[in-house]
Amino acid sequence: MQQNAIEATLIRILEEVAGVDRAAISRDRRLREELGVDSLSLVDVAVAAEDALGLALPDEELERARTVGDVIDFIRRATASAEIVSPRPS
Repeated sequence: MQQNAIEATLIRILEEVAGVDRAAISRDRRLREELGVDSLSLVDVAVAAEDALGLALPDEELERARTVGDVIDFIRRATASAEIVSPRPS
Protein backbone atom coordinates (compact mmCIF):
# COMPACT_ATOMS: atom_id res chain seq x y z
CA MET A 1 0.00 0.00 0.00
CA GLN A 2 1.32 3.42 -0.88
CA GLN A 3 2.27 5.88 1.83
CA ASN A 4 -0.26 8.47 0.61
CA ALA A 5 -3.11 5.97 1.02
CA ILE A 6 -1.90 4.99 4.49
CA GLU A 7 -1.58 8.63 5.50
CA ALA A 8 -5.06 9.50 4.19
CA THR A 9 -6.57 6.52 6.01
CA LEU A 10 -4.86 7.42 9.29
CA ILE A 11 -5.91 11.07 9.03
CA ARG A 12 -9.53 10.01 8.47
CA ILE A 13 -9.37 7.62 11.43
CA LEU A 14 -7.77 10.20 13.74
CA GLU A 15 -10.50 12.64 12.80
CA GLU A 16 -13.45 10.21 13.06
CA VAL A 17 -12.35 7.98 15.95
CA ALA A 18 -10.20 10.26 18.12
CA GLY A 19 -11.93 13.55 17.30
CA VAL A 20 -8.74 15.26 16.10
CA ASP A 21 -9.18 18.31 13.86
CA ARG A 22 -7.98 17.36 10.36
CA ALA A 23 -6.19 20.71 9.98
CA ALA A 24 -4.06 19.93 13.06
CA ILE A 25 -2.76 16.60 11.74
CA SER A 26 0.72 16.40 10.24
CA ARG A 27 3.54 13.84 10.38
CA ASP A 28 5.51 15.70 13.04
CA ARG A 29 2.61 16.35 15.44
CA ARG A 30 2.87 14.51 18.76
CA LEU A 31 -0.15 12.31 19.34
CA ARG A 32 -0.58 12.79 23.07
CA GLU A 33 0.88 16.21 23.80
CA GLU A 34 -0.26 18.14 20.72
CA LEU A 35 -3.29 16.25 19.43
CA GLY A 36 -4.70 15.03 22.75
CA VAL A 37 -4.87 11.36 21.76
CA ASP A 38 -4.87 9.37 25.01
CA SER A 39 -4.01 5.66 25.37
CA LEU A 40 -7.61 4.51 25.02
CA SER A 41 -8.15 6.61 21.89
CA LEU A 42 -4.92 5.25 20.44
CA VAL A 43 -6.22 1.70 20.90
CA ASP A 44 -9.45 2.72 19.14
CA VAL A 45 -7.39 4.24 16.32
CA ALA A 46 -5.38 1.01 16.02
CA VAL A 47 -8.52 -1.14 15.86
CA ALA A 48 -10.02 1.13 13.18
CA ALA A 49 -6.74 1.02 11.21
CA GLU A 50 -6.64 -2.78 11.46
CA ASP A 51 -10.20 -2.98 10.14
CA ALA A 52 -9.61 -0.45 7.36
CA LEU A 53 -6.30 -1.92 6.21
CA GLY A 54 -6.81 -5.61 7.00
CA LEU A 55 -3.77 -5.81 9.28
CA ALA A 56 -2.91 -6.92 12.78
CA LEU A 57 -0.91 -4.20 14.54
CA PRO A 58 1.06 -5.26 17.64
CA ASP A 59 0.15 -3.14 20.68
CA GLU A 60 3.75 -2.75 21.85
CA GLU A 61 4.73 -1.04 18.58
CA LEU A 62 1.78 1.30 18.82
CA GLU A 63 2.62 2.23 22.41
CA ARG A 64 6.04 3.45 21.26
CA ALA A 65 4.53 5.78 18.66
CA ARG A 66 5.02 9.42 19.60
CA THR A 67 4.02 11.23 16.41
CA VAL A 68 1.57 10.81 13.56
CA GLY A 69 4.57 9.97 11.36
CA ASP A 70 5.57 7.16 13.73
CA VAL A 71 2.14 5.56 13.28
CA ILE A 72 2.24 6.01 9.49
CA ASP A 73 5.70 4.40 9.32
CA PHE A 74 4.60 1.58 11.62
CA ILE A 75 1.54 0.84 9.45
CA ARG A 76 3.67 1.05 6.29
CA ARG A 77 6.09 -1.55 7.68
CA ALA A 78 3.21 -3.80 8.78
CA THR A 79 1.62 -3.50 5.34
CA ALA A 80 4.89 -4.37 3.60
CA SER A 81 5.35 -7.42 5.85
CA ALA A 82 1.78 -8.57 5.21
CA GLU A 83 2.28 -8.26 1.45
CA ILE A 84 5.45 -10.36 1.63
CA VAL A 85 3.91 -13.03 3.87
CA SER A 86 0.50 -13.25 2.22
CA PRO A 87 0.56 -14.04 -1.48
CA ARG A 88 -2.05 -12.22 -3.48
CA PRO A 89 -4.91 -14.27 -4.90
CA SER A 90 -4.53 -15.13 -8.56
